[in-house]
Amino acid sequence: MRMIDIRSDTVTKPTEEMRLAMYNAEVGDDVCGDDPTVIELEKESARVAGKEAAIFVPSGTFGNQLSLFTHCSRGNEVILDESCHIVEHEAGAASIIAGVQLRAVNCPLGILDPGELEKRIRKERDIHFPETGLVCVENAHSSGRAIAPEKMKDVYDVAHRFGIPVHLDGARLFNAAVSMGTEAEDITKHCDSVMFCLSKGLGAPVGSILAGTGDFIERARYKRKIMGGGMRQAGVLAAPGLIALKKMAARLDEDHANADTLAKGLGKIAGVSVFEDRRDINMVFFRLDFAIDSSDFKEYFFKNGIKVYPPDQGVFRFVTNFGVSGEDVLRIVETLKSFVQSRG
Repeated sequence: MRMIDIRSDTVTKPTEEMRLAMYNAEVGDDVCGDDPTVIELEKESARVAGKEAAIFVPSGTFGNQLSLFTHCSRGNEVILDESCHIVEHEAGAASIIAGVQLRAVNCPLGILDPGELEKRIRKERDIHFPETGLVCVENAHSSGRAIAPEKMKDVYDVAHRFGIPVHLDGARLFNAAVSMGTEAEDITKHCDSVMFCLSKGLGAPVGSILAGTGDFIERARYKRKIMGGGMRQAGVLAAPGLIALKKMAARLDEDHANADTLAKGLGKIAGVSVFEDRRDINMVFFRLDFAIDSSDFKEYFFKNGIKVYPPDQGVFRFVTNFGVSGEDVLRIVETLKSFVQSRG
């Protein structure tokens, strides 16, 4: 039985074309600026993001933290959504690396309200207060929602009125763009820097991009070295990243379509409640209307050839990806249906 993995799109494996590109990649010392494949990837990434320059980094968390480290001075305050990735899933790195304080805001639907943002910006110097150094937003949001460009513009306009830069955690930037039928740069024009992943739905084995102004990226390159991210013959990693950008971003609608089918199938099962307001990208969130043992749930699916994560505070998340077919989706639905009937 072939194993289906719907724990996340982070489990996506590189294509054969990517593996071949890695083997044949032209390389040089990237710290010295001599790796032609990395240079090509950074130029293409900047173009796609509508920014002046870009830098290749090992991971999404690295890119986000490098942004904070570059934008902010130690002791600055960063305003962001309390449920965003930087707060929830980056191991407190902001305090360790950039030495900043996070001011987390409750943001329903993952959207930072402009009025709530303005209330929290430190508008005047005061001996008692930290200075606001940065505003961070996330799109697509890890809740499964895509944030409309006009909503991002509202945040951007408020922040810039007070001279505060905006960083976008765009780990799934291209999922957001596909979901809203727009281009990535229509989203990124409402931020000063953006991080996006080449892995996840785009399928590259490793790596992310941080993009912004030429001056910002020049400073980020220095800070990347401090963080230990100065890679040498990194062209072997940049080569699949180029394929991710040029080819894999164009097929994300397949993952979204499979997620739509999955959500509809799960929603027909008695005892399953799908969160329809979190259905913008390739994620399906749902609850079961009865209590279960999380380890039992995980083991049941594994025995049926499906890898899943246990629920988080009662909420389950299934994520479609390049390795999940339409037939796989039907098998996932039938497996949950049989679990509910046997345990409900």
